[in-house]
Amino acid sequence: MSKSEVVELPVLATASAVVPCCPPITAGALSQADAEKMAAMFKALSDPVRLRLFSKVASYPGGEACVCDVSDVGVSQPTVSHHLKKLREAGLLTSERRGTWVYYQVEPAVVAAMSAMLDLRT
Repeated sequence: MSKSEVVELPVLATASAVVPCCPPITAGALSQADAEKMAAMFKALSDPVRLRLFSKVASYPGGEACVCDVSDVGVSQPTVSHHLKKLREAGLLTSERRGTWVYYQVEPAVVAAMSAMLDLRT
């Protein structure tokens, strides 16, 4: 996988449920493809700065945050942009450019799929 490749995560969201991209962890051993898809998402969240940025976007009023509103995580602005790009490439955030600013939103279907995959009750 190249460093700039966006991982395609097949997640089906319906009005009533989210179908995870991968079977629940209790369903059996993951296939190589499913393991790679999930690893990319968890890897993106494994960095403390990325986790803080993800949390700031997720908890921002209205569910959408401008990069200017979440950049106070103790690293330079270029580093913030790099980390936000990694979260976006993993499918965890979506973004929209408005003028000179970029606004980010959590991709709820992907996060729900990650949660469903780890749900031990299934």
